Amino acid sequence: MLRQVADGVLVHESEFCQSNAVVVQGRAGVLLIDAGVHDAEMACLAKDLSDSGQAVAVGFSTHPHWDHLLWHSGLGAPVRWGTALCADTARERLSHGIDSRRLGIPAQVPMDLLGLITGLPVGAVQIPWDGPPVRILEHQAHAPGHAALLIEERGVLVAGDMLSDVLIPMLDLSDTADPIEDYLAALHLLASVAGDVDVVIPGHGSVGGTDQVHARIDQDLAYVHALRDARDPSDPRVGPSAREGWDWVSDVHARQLERLAERSARGGIPG
Repeated sequence: MLRQVADGVLVHESEFCQSNAVVVQGRAGVLLIDAGVHDAEMACLAKDLSDSGQAVAVGFSTHPHWDHLLWHSGLGAPVRWGTALCADTARERLSHGIDSRRLGIPAQVPMDLLGLITGLPVGAVQIPWDGPPVRILEHQAHAPGHAALLIEERGVLVAGDMLSDVLIPMLDLSDTADPIEDYLAALHLLASVAGDVDVVIPGHGSVGGTDQVHARIDQDLAYVHALRDARDPSDPRVGPSAREGWDWVSDVHARQLERLAERSARGGIPG
């Protein structure tokens, strides 16, 4: 079910990791950001839009992870954008096939339209569409070509897989030259626009209001600084204080510490 979170901005939450699909209303259709996850959920989203007389004019994927590259035939066949690096990365990764079992992709996920996105020109700063201006804030935290989106007229920041109240910052430890500094740079980029934001929508987790924008940035900064210094983050998203059903996040935290230590020992993280 679609839920309005700001003027002309609605969210459809999936059962899978509280994933948020975001609908932005335009003059001749909607912009649909990160459409996934389950087949029945996307079919429901398509029906909700159709019943309200709205069609999807443009799609957008915030980054090249499978749960943000999904689509459903009921949503039509509009152009689906991503940043140039996001699209290139998705294309390269999918060219080797995708192991659904290894990645833990549920059987209810439709894979036939996975990753069919078009890269915007390198350095593009706005989504081309007939609706309110949507500013692209591209960075390299979490995944190559990751984009947060700022809908300035509506005071909404669509954060992709950042600024979650249930997930810790998850670094890209496979591709980036310096995952810690890349993540800190991304958080500082988001902080630079936070004064214009009334609503923050993470890729996974709860939608936050004005009081949450700076708080979530500060919490993620504290976590990444703790990772950098190999300290206990004292983060409520990790350990016994984690929300019910999210205890696996502690395992992610432990793996990140281990991988960072391995990279540091190899000299893989510039000092």
